[in-house]
Order: sequence, then structure tokens, then C-alpha cells
Amino acid sequence: MLKLGLALDWGKPRIDINIPLLQRAEQLGFDAVWAAEAYGSDALTPLAYIAGHTQHLRLGTAVAQVAARAPAALAMAVATLDQLAGGDRVICGLGLSGPQVVEGWYGQAWGKPTSKMRDYVSILRQVWQREKPVSYGGETYQLPYQGEDASGLGKALKSILHTNPNIPVLLGTGSKAMVELTAEIADGWLPFGFVPGMLPQYQNWLDNGFARGNRRPENFQIQAGAQLLLTDDVKAGIDSLKPMIAMYVGGMGAKQKNFHKDLMVRRGFADAAEAIQQAFLAGDMPAAIAAVPDDYVDDGALIGSEARLRERYRAWQDSGATGLILHMVNAQSLEVIARIADLPPRT
Repeated sequence: MLKLGLALDWGKPRIDINIPLLQRAEQLGFDAVWAAEAYGSDALTPLAYIAGHTQHLRLGTAVAQVAARAPAALAMAVATLDQLAGGDRVICGLGLSGPQVVEGWYGQAWGKPTSKMRDYVSILRQVWQREKPVSYGGETYQLPYQGEDASGLGKALKSILHTNPNIPVLLGTGSKAMVELTAEIADGWLPFGFVPGMLPQYQNWLDNGFARGNRRPENFQIQAGAQLLLTDDVKAGIDSLKPMIAMYVGGMGAKQKNFHKDLMVRRGFADAAEAIQQAFLAGDMPAAIAAVPDDYVDDGALIGSEARLRERYRAWQDSGATGLILHMVNAQSLEVIARIADLPPRT
């Protein structure tokens, strides 16, 4: 069965967490709630708040940004959340963001993404497993610190806090090198812009990673995402999502390095991606929005009446994803999608 999750609203001036909605989702049999971060609210504080108001929902970051914290700092925060929440509920989803945010917001060099992520995950696991004091000599991170300006007094330490040693780590990735790394070292994947029918494009990358890590894929999670809009006006629903897509494809990244544009190209919409970016960079937002294809929006979302949602949900069930994180859910659409998915309610 495809497990369902709820994404918290993020990237807004005010934080608004609908606890009654989340509690109802828990009753209906939803699997998890997911929090994100960019350059505003963080992902961990909302999950700690939600943990105090729920009992069963898993608590995932989708994603916590690697540049925001030293690996030991994130390991501490996630371990603390794990203890407070109880029941092995926490999922640590990681992402690198892009050069604009990493260098512009966090003041760090973009560097080598694969090396940074490999080092980061290795340190997380050492902290949680507590088998010995943490010692790591990677290309990006070293514990104890070994730089030219080191005091020489650094000491390998073991976490005081006892936590779940096997907290799942999922990586939000999209490029060949990063997807291969995900399959090699992570417990699951938060695929960037995944839609039904795309798994064959990624399968060789995943298989390469599984082989490199000598791992079996049976328990590997794939947590896709989609907007959920219950409406009788499908065209209006599609149009309502175009401004966000135009902003990301057009300007969420530099002209020469925009992962959102690359994704649109990979999905077969190269001409539209170029038109969107050109219009956006020229300051013509209406033209950028108009250039977003209806099919591009519709394929990555669940939009329509209950009957249409039921029909289109089948494609997600057959997509190869193990979970689907739903965005923009309200009280009415929550009940409808739970009915469509035939979730087993919690008593």
C-alpha cells in the first residue's frame, strides 16, 4: 500500500500549524507529517511541536538543509526530537539546496555536493550509533577538526544522549551522481520532481548505487510528493499552481545552474523550460506563468473531483513510490484522499 504523508505549509511569513487536521490525519491512518526549510522557518521546531499533539504520525524533515548545521548539530537535534517523540517516529530527510542559498544565506562554499553529503551522513550515523567516540576524516568534514588553524586540542567525543541508533536517513536528490549516492548510503529517497512514469529514468542510477553499496533495495523508501486540490474546475486548479512553478523554473537558481529548470527538461519540456526562464529573467512574470504547460502541472499533482482524483491516484500507486507526501491538503480533501487510498484507520 502507498503510504500517505502531509506536508506542512512553509516559505510563508507566518507559521500556521493545523493541529486538528494533523490529529484527524492520524486517526484516518496517514503515515507521516513532513516539514521543510529554506531561508525562513526551520524544519525541526514544528515537528517537535507536532510530536506533543500526536502519538503515531511519523515526523520527517523534507528536507533539513545540510548547510544549516554542522553534522553533529543536526544529529543532536534529530536525536533530541526522537527521544521526545517516542516510538521511533523520526525520519531525517536531508537536502543540499543550491548555490544561491548555500552561499547567499548560509555563507558556505557550494563545494563538492557528493563528498559533502557522504561525509554528513557518515557522521550522523556515528553519532546515533554511539559505538565509539566520533572520529571522521572526510573531504568536507573532519572530527576532530584537522585544519591548519586547529588548536590541536580537539577530542573525539561520544554522544551523551541515547537514541534510536537506526534513525532513517532519506536524501532529497535529483542528479545522476546524487541519486546514485542516495541508493548507496541512504535508507530512502525524496525524489526531486518525481511523477508517475519517471522511475525507469532513474532505475539505472538507483541500481548503480545499490550495487556500489552492496545493498538490497527491498526496504528502500521512495517518498514522492504532489499537490492535492479537490475541485470541479481542473483548469483553474492547474492555473493556480503555475505561478509557483514559473518562479522556481525561472529564478530559483542561477541562469546557468537551476535544478528546477533541469527537472523540467528531464521530463520532456525543454522548450517550455527555456521560455519560462527567459521570461522570468526579463521581468515578464505573466509570460513566464503562461509558458508553464498544463500537462507538466497536472502530471505532478492530484487535481479534480473525487472521481478524477480516484482515477489519477492509481498512477501514483503504480509509480514505484512507497509514500506520497501531499501538499495543500484541507479538511475536505483529507477525508476524500483517505477514502480513495482506503487507509486503515487507527482506533
